Amino acid sequence: MRSLAGKIVLLTGGLGSLGRAQATKLAAEGAHVLLLDRPEAERASEITAGLAAEAGGRISYVGCDLNQLESAEQCAAALATEYGGIDVLINNAALIINRPFEEFSLAEYEDQIRVNSSAAFALARACAPQMKAKRYGKIVNFCSITLNGRWDGYVPYVASKGAMLGLTKSLARELGPHGICVNAISPGAVVSEAEERVFGDRLKQYQDWVLENQSLKRRIEPQHVAGLVFFLVSPASDMISGQNIAIDGGW
Repeated sequence: MRSLAGKIVLLTGGLGSLGRAQATKLAAEGAHVLLLDRPEAERASEITAGLAAEAGGRISYVGCDLNQLESAEQCAAALATEYGGIDVLINNAALIINRPFEEFSLAEYEDQIRVNSSAAFALARACAPQMKAKRYGKIVNFCSITLNGRWDGYVPYVASKGAMLGLTKSLARELGPHGICVNAISPGAVVSEAEERVFGDRLKQYQDWVLENQSLKRRIEPQHVAGLVFFLVSPASDMISGQNIAIDGGW
């Protein structure tokens, strides 16, 4: 029997490289995965159908703007009602921009804080009541290797991930008595469309720098992260909570 059979998973940023890998893995393990991503996302229905066919499982797309916190919370609450509760919440979505901190506007800083961490609080609020009622739930928040302080040009992003780590630790304490596990993952430099978008013509220089700093001299792929996510939402991790687990190739 597949270990996630019958579980409802709400996965934010589901159409990106990391999200697609997670959706495929979790659906293949029996979960029904709700891919929450931007309402204007291109080819959302096509991508979702392709992932479902690949995984042999149920994967559905949900259009939602995480920058609109009240609307996002209402969307998650409606999904929880529709599906009889969200069993697993994965806060994977993130905005990331690389430039000197003086060049960020206040609006850009606030956007990254909202999407990268505040939205996780809003969605947890929406999903927690029914998790508590079931005395079961798994929440996985995405932090980042950039919290180690060795990365330049990501001040808003790193600040948002610091908030996510604090959210993880405090939620784990408050929700633990209700049977809910809350953990964080800190990926390193993962091969993705995001790194191509962020670095553009500097991509080769960036890739060389990553491999120079990693202990393991090969790139982290989205499926590596998906495997760790699966572990944290599976019964194998039922006694793990409040942790931040790095998957970074050994920095």
